[in-house]
Amino acid sequence: MKILVVGGGGREHALCARLAASPKVKEVLCAPGNAGIGKVARRVDVSASQVGGLVQLAAAEHVDLVVVGPEEPLVRGLADDLTRAGIPVFGPGKRAAQLEGSKAFAKKLMRRHNIPTAEFKIFEQAHAARDYLENAEAPLVVKCDGLAAGKGVRVCATIEEAQQAVTDFMDEKIFGDAGDTIVVEECLRGEELSVLVVTDGRTLVVLESARDHKRLGDGDAGPNTGGMGAFSPSPRVDAKLLKKVEHKVLLPLVHAMNSEGHPFRGVLYAGLMLTPGGPKVLEFNVRFGDPETQAVLPRLQSDLAELLLAAAKGGLDSVRVRWDPRPCLCVVLASEGYPEKPIKGRVITGLDAAAAMPDVSVFHAGTERSPNGETITSGGRVLGVSALGADLDAARERAYAAVDAIHFEGMQVRRDIGKPARS
Repeated sequence: MKILVVGGGGREHALCARLAASPKVKEVLCAPGNAGIGKVARRVDVSASQVGGLVQLAAAEHVDLVVVGPEEPLVRGLADDLTRAGIPVFGPGKRAAQLEGSKAFAKKLMRRHNIPTAEFKIFEQAHAARDYLENAEAPLVVKCDGLAAGKGVRVCATIEEAQQAVTDFMDEKIFGDAGDTIVVEECLRGEELSVLVVTDGRTLVVLESARDHKRLGDGDAGPNTGGMGAFSPSPRVDAKLLKKVEHKVLLPLVHAMNSEGHPFRGVLYAGLMLTPGGPKVLEFNVRFGDPETQAVLPRLQSDLAELLLAAAKGGLDSVRVRWDPRPCLCVVLASEGYPEKPIKGRVITGLDAAAAMPDVSVFHAGTERSPNGETITSGGRVLGVSALGADLDAARERAYAAVDAIHFEGMQVRRDIGKPARS
C-alpha cells in the first residue's frame, strides 16, 4: 500500500511511524510533515488546509489510503472530495465532522439522542448570553462553537470570568468566527477520561484508554493548551467502565449519525468526565487526539494500516487488535511563550540521545530543518517524548530521563504528567 497522511504534528508523526512499520505498506507520504516525519515518510509541500491540493496529490500519487490527522480539512469536506474521486479515506465526511466543528451541533445531537452530557445553553447574541449569566451560578464552562485550535474553552470559577469569556469570544473575536455562537454549560466534576474508537459506521473497535493534561503548568495551573502530556491506560478504567461508555455514548452516537443520514467512518474521540452519575461527554473530536495518540499507538501491537483501511472500506468486524500491556506516558515539550505567542527558530539538541533510549519514542510536532541542517522549533508544541514501562511510574521515569537529554532555549515542560492518576 501507498498511504498519504495529512498533517504535520506529533500525532501525524506517531501515525507515520506506525504505518511505515507495517509490512503491507511500501511507502508513506505526509503533507506537509515536519523534521521528524521526514525520517519515516516522504514529505510533500501541500498544506493540510489545501483541500483541493490534497485531493490532486492523492490522485497523482495513486495512493491506496488517505489518513487525515487534523480536524480542519475534515470539517471543510476533504473526506467527501476524496470519496468522490474514488480514493479511500480514513476520516468522516463534512457533516459528520460537525461533531467537532460545531459544539452546538454536537450538544443538540446528544440531547436528541439521550447521550449523557453537561446541561447547556446556546447563544448567538452576546447580550442574550450576558442576560442568562446574571442569574446563573458558577462555576461554568464557556465554549466557542467553532474550531479554535483547542483553545476556545474557558472554565470560569466566577460569573465575572464567564462574562469576560463572552466579551472575548463574541465581542473581541479573539478566535474569529469560531465565537459567533457560544455554548455555556455546567462545569462537570470528576476525573477526565479520553476514549478513542475506530469505526466503519457499523462496527466499533475501542482503543486503549488515555488521559491527557490540558493546563500549561504543574498541578493543572496556567492556561489551557492543546495538551502538555498524556498517559495510557487510565488507571481508573476497567472493562466494565469501557463497556458502559461503549453502550451509553459510543454506540448511540454512531447510531445517531446513521439515523440522521451522516454515517461516521474514522476515529471518534470522546472526551469524558467520570462523574458520580456516570460518564458524561465533555467533547467529541473526529480525529486522533494529540497528545493521546503518542501515548496510545506505542502500545499497539497490531497492524495499524490494516485497521485504518478496514475502517475506510468497511470490514472492521474481521480485524482483531492486540495491545502491549505496559503503560505508556508522553511528555510534551513546548516553546517559550506557548500557548499565546510561541517563539520559533530555537535550535534543538539531544534528540538522538533521547531516541536511543530503550522503549522511548520522540515524536516531532513543531520542528523544521534550518538551512544549515539543524533541527529548530517551528511551533508551540515542539516534541512529544513517549516511553513504555513496566508500570506507570517506570514509564514516567523513563520518559523524563529522555526529556532531560533534550534542550532548546525557553523549553516549557510539565513535571507531573501521570501523577494525578493516583489522586
